[in-house]
Amino acid sequence: MKVLFCSSEVFPFAKTGGLADVCGTLPPEIAQCGAEVKVIMPLYREVRKKTKDLEEIDETVSRAMLSDDVEILFVRNDDYYDRAGLYGDENGDFPDNLMRFQFFNRQVLKTLKMLDWQADIIHCHDWHAALIPVYLKTKHKDDKFFRDTRTVLTIHNLAFQGLFPKDQYPLLGLPDELYSEEGFQYYDQINLLKAGIIYSDEVTTVSPQYATEIQTEEYGCGLDGVIQKYRKGVVGILNGLDYHYWNPAKDPFIAKHYDRDSVISGKAETKAVLQREMGLPVDIDRPVFGYVGRLSHQKGMDLVVDALSALQGDNVQVVIQGLGTQQYQDELSELRNEMPDRLGICFSYNERLAHTIYAGSDWFLMPSNFEPCGLAQMISMHYGTPPIVYRTGGLADTVESFQLDEANGNGLVFQEYTTDALLQAVRLAEEIFRDKRQYFSLVANAMHTLFPWRESAMKYFELYRCLRLESQEV
Repeated sequence: MKVLFCSSEVFPFAKTGGLADVCGTLPPEIAQCGAEVKVIMPLYREVRKKTKDLEEIDETVSRAMLSDDVEILFVRNDDYYDRAGLYGDENGDFPDNLMRFQFFNRQVLKTLKMLDWQADIIHCHDWHAALIPVYLKTKHKDDKFFRDTRTVLTIHNLAFQGLFPKDQYPLLGLPDELYSEEGFQYYDQINLLKAGIIYSDEVTTVSPQYATEIQTEEYGCGLDGVIQKYRKGVVGILNGLDYHYWNPAKDPFIAKHYDRDSVISGKAETKAVLQREMGLPVDIDRPVFGYVGRLSHQKGMDLVVDALSALQGDNVQVVIQGLGTQQYQDELSELRNEMPDRLGICFSYNERLAHTIYAGSDWFLMPSNFEPCGLAQMISMHYGTPPIVYRTGGLADTVESFQLDEANGNGLVFQEYTTDALLQAVRLAEEIFRDKRQYFSLVANAMHTLFPWRESAMKYFELYRCLRLESQEV
């Protein structure tokens, strides 16, 4: 079976978020299941700078190796991709993003024909690759080369849909009738993700709970009706975690390596380093609540800011690392001035500090109001830092609330998206932390909770296999 992954970003070549992690880690695991796998993405300036073994196939395509058995292809167009950013710059999104990604989608199909590599499955990720299913069922519907090719579209975050002004529709090179309610039309705009949902052979997303949520008005981001009308359902396959990279026993960024047997001493030493680095008093008995992520409403920063104001009298410390809206940065800066011995902030992303927060915190805050899957809670659990989460999306699939005097649970889960609910969870965390027997029982549970990519890969492989069988029966 031949499988092609199409993504706008792939780690370690170019990354702005979790999409790159998935598309850098999942393809080698699919290959281990027995498929022949290739990956394709745009040749950004960033890729050229960091890829020494780039081999030019022709003027439009280059290649390198993602892993020992997975080749990655790069679509070249210097006018479109030789820029400082992937999707935009300090002035916002690039105004020609529709042209940039329609070119990428077209070149994916041209590249397959040029290489004479007939993919059984083209796995498209997010709106950036959502035109491929459309082109296959319109411009290439009579092309024998793609007769048995089937498409999978994975939605990593339904909030990002690829919306463009309707007057740009001719740039797609598609019939006028496809700009309709049964195609690209969406409230007087072009919606690439909507068209991909309609035309792909299978739609998946990155957790079972999120697959259910996006079919509701609350979480459907305006596309719940489209999903209900055109799909029999959405397949939810939980993302995994790269345990070779996220491993406290070997992590080069943390002060003290540790595993399940040495977690108490290892975390204590790293906690002291974290407190010093964030300008906080070193106090092993004071619980540290860590946060790594965007400072945004989606990530629950409104709850965090409100809760911090109420926690000024509690004997806790909070460390926050992330970039976000100026409003949240201003509010957090003001709170830091009010509680300098309790709140440490870094308004930038630093890989070493992020690892130190995961390892050195006693609790990890992740109160997202929606979360398709989430990796941070998986990381924090593996580092022995129980997460505190709102019950939504992938957080609901991965975190089970700890019950006092019971052996189950790997974190704390609050059921209502309110500041009071978060505060109750934080104060329960303080209570558990004071009872070291209870706390380290929870830590042990968290560290024993694993989400290997191999399990996810096997589910995708079975999905591919079923689609391939269907194509052979036609």
